[in-house]
Amino acid sequence: MMHNYSALTPEALLALVQQDDAQAFEELYKRYWFRLLISAHKRLGQREAAEEAVQTLFESLWKNRRQIHIITSLENYLFASLRYIVLKMMYQRTMISMEEIHAEPVQESPEQELFSRDLHGLIQQIIERLPERCRQVYQLSREEMKTHREIAQLMGISEKTVENQLTKALRIIKTHLHHLFSL
Repeated sequence: MMHNYSALTPEALLALVQQDDAQAFEELYKRYWFRLLISAHKRLGQREAAEEAVQTLFESLWKNRRQIHIITSLENYLFASLRYIVLKMMYQRTMISMEEIHAEPVQESPEQELFSRDLHGLIQQIIERLPERCRQVYQLSREEMKTHREIAQLMGISEKTVENQLTKALRIIKTHLHHLFSL
């Protein structure tokens, strides 16, 4: 059956996509790609990262097309999914940044060594001012290298709570460092 894809509603296109119609998928991509890119770029601040987020979204949409059950509109679903992808990317970026901060430097000049010591001291001050549970989770994760499961068992909390507290700690540290370096 021939379709005038540009005249179909997003939900009708999705129904066709769920029946493996690649042209319907292409039409959805054309309709939403740019708006999704703008939204991701606002949050990530880098075009390449924004493109990666949108690409990940559409890859996931195609891969999971038969399992998708949308309660709201397709547009709401796409933008909500993109938000989760962007948040995950930001979290991963923060984790990498924190690992780099805690990594032992290979060969530093005296100036770099002084800067590293000062930065480490600042981070320790920020960590000490974290809320109690948040600080404990952070220290168990980053300083004692415990897994989320191990931390949850040690502290008698859920793994989700561990994840939330760690995310909160990293956000606070990142925010304080951003303020310091933007002065």
